[in-house]
Amino acid sequence: MSTDPIRRELGGFLRAVREHTAPADVGLSPGARRRTPGLRREEVATLSGVSIAWYTWLEQGRVTVSRQVLDSVCRVLRMDARARRHALELAGFHGETAPSAGLDDLRRLIDAWPTTPALLLDQRLDITGWNSAYRDVVLDPSSVASERRNLLLVLVGELRDAIADWPRLVRGMYGQFRSGTDRLPDDPRVGDIRRLLAAERPDLAHWWQCRSVSDFAPTTLKIRGVSMTLSLLRPVASADAFVLTHTPADGSAQTRLVAGADSTSRSAM
Repeated sequence: MSTDPIRRELGGFLRAVREHTAPADVGLSPGARRRTPGLRREEVATLSGVSIAWYTWLEQGRVTVSRQVLDSVCRVLRMDARARRHALELAGFHGETAPSAGLDDLRRLIDAWPTTPALLLDQRLDITGWNSAYRDVVLDPSSVASERRNLLLVLVGELRDAIADWPRLVRGMYGQFRSGTDRLPDDPRVGDIRRLLAAERPDLAHWWQCRSVSDFAPTTLKIRGVSMTLSLLRPVASADAFVLTHTPADGSAQTRLVAGADSTSRSAM
């Protein structure tokens, strides 16, 4: 049997976790003749319902593992959510993300950017947060009905006439939307967004039916006359969250944003 680098990485990761899992963690006696503090391969194999030989090959990177068996091994090894996700990704099972963590921290982060309009988005591109710079310069999302508070819907609706080179931005974001939601075929919110897009802009049906996917690349264009570069960032601590930043693309844009931030802060006094 041959091995490949990714299988070897998975095997090495499972071995490392096994060697740091105490017998008592899985209800076993440590025993008097145990040479290492961790579990033996045969113990993991037995508890996972596979043969000792097959589990040995798994750690050696010599076999392909099914999702069901890998889930069982992860449970036996008492992996936390992050370690389990890493094992699944190494085995090629993508599409599982950790619940959003630290959203309050992300909101505080973007609130500290008075001259950088920013949005918090989930993988569906639903708008989950925004800062005062975005509200003052681009749009106040609180004025948008909750079922339409999605970046794509806002781009084809409220911001349609505010953005120069609008098609380039929307097509780039739609590729990002597809890459983030194609693994959620039964998600009701994804279905709602697609229906709303089709209803509000039937003239763009050829876009909504396109199955191409992409990662959104930094894009520079004018929004309400201000030249800005839009960048989509993925925070490490929140696997299903994004931060969309709007940074000034030239000196005049920076001056306008700073002036806007100063006037906002004075009005708040």
